[in-house]
Amino acid sequence: MDKPHKKLDVWNVAMELVQMIYLETSGFPKHEVYGLISQIRRAAVSIPSNIAEGAARQTPKEFIHFLHIAQGSLSEVDTQLDVAKNLGFLPDNIRLKLDQLMVRADKMLTALIRSKKTKIGMA
Repeated sequence: MDKPHKKLDVWNVAMELVQMIYLETSGFPKHEVYGLISQIRRAAVSIPSNIAEGAARQTPKEFIHFLHIAQGSLSEVDTQLDVAKNLGFLPDNIRLKLDQLMVRADKMLTALIRSKKTKIGMA
């Protein structure tokens, strides 16, 4: 299926983040399956999902709205990863790699929002 969101670099970075989150949370304690693991994974999946939903909307203003939601989910993941690190579930080096990917995604989201706002005169 050829959809517009698949052409967006930020969507691809967000998908990379989801894959890494799934890989790293698979090593968390099993008693966290319905707690922190589930919460982090749902928030992570929400990032590319909202980018995709926004890209499929009819107006740039709607797209911007969903990009903001994706940024919110990114912040949620960041907080949840801090919790996981503080509980000893996530090593410092892995947290750093995830953080670098999240910073990259956030910068890309910010740039895309700014670009869309400029195009419709919202800047």
